[in-house]
Amino acid sequence: MDDKGDDDSKKVDEKKRRFLTAATTVVGGIGVVGAATPFVASWMPSAKAQAAGAPVKVDLSKLEPGQRITVDWRGKPVWIIRRTQEALSKLDEAKDKLRDPHSKASLQPDYTQNKHRSIKPEYLVLVGLCTHLGCVPTYQPNLGELGPDWKGGFFCPCHGSTFDLAGRVFEGVPAPINLEVPPYRFIDDNTLVVGEHHETEKA
Repeated sequence: MDDKGDDDSKKVDEKKRRFLTAATTVVGGIGVVGAATPFVASWMPSAKAQAAGAPVKVDLSKLEPGQRITVDWRGKPVWIIRRTQEALSKLDEAKDKLRDPHSKASLQPDYTQNKHRSIKPEYLVLVGLCTHLGCVPTYQPNLGELGPDWKGGFFCPCHGSTFDLAGRVFEGVPAPINLEVPPYRFIDDNTLVVGEHHETEKA
């Protein structure tokens, strides 16, 4: 009788031991995850840091010619547009109708001092806010979309300002200067970083 009782008590103790081991492991695992979460989160830029201008990395690998993507940088929309060869070929056609075809009237990065206003002609990077009163222009890339002479570009619906597909402002509209080109650089052929200067740009 006593031997049987001892066996039963050993079985109960063994079950308790397994349960306590499993429970301790689970609680310990939760504690490790809880302790690691703030540590891992510290690697990520905070909302405050992003608002202050933390760089934003952008993957271009799936961006097709004619398409646009928008990212947020310093609380502003930044457009990355992959221009078609046809669009690039039309940039010279309206230059006599532009207020500042060479981007001399505003402080802009050195790499905007060309007709395509970009490091790589194919990719246009712009802050998507009208330079008149900060409205968001619409992307109108198609020929003739805003009239027979329209070669593609941007139209601000608030007060009618128009810009070409390099973000250059047309004459006779309320916007005083070209759309802003933010600092940016390419890491490789398919990745750019908004918020960091290109290597040739003076700090």
